[in-house]
Amino acid sequence: MRTALEQGAQANGFEADLWILERVGLVVERVTGVVLSRASVWRLLTGRLGWSLQRPERRAVERDESEIARWIAHEWPRIKKGR
Repeated sequence: MRTALEQGAQANGFEADLWILERVGLVVERVTGVVLSRASVWRLLTGRLGWSLQRPERRAVERDESEIARWIAHEWPRIKKGR
């Protein structure tokens, strides 16, 4: 079961590579045949497997780090001087 979870959600047939309690519960059921409640899945993840809650970073796909750095270096000082 641990191996299946470590392979990721997409490797287990889910569209996005993001684990949620319901998905973990489905994988546990598929691998072991045991149906767990959401609370039991949480205890399994945090207690037995040592996993913790992680939230995905919210960043735009179109984000351009070089353009942001350029803006901070050139535009921001100009705007700040105008105060």
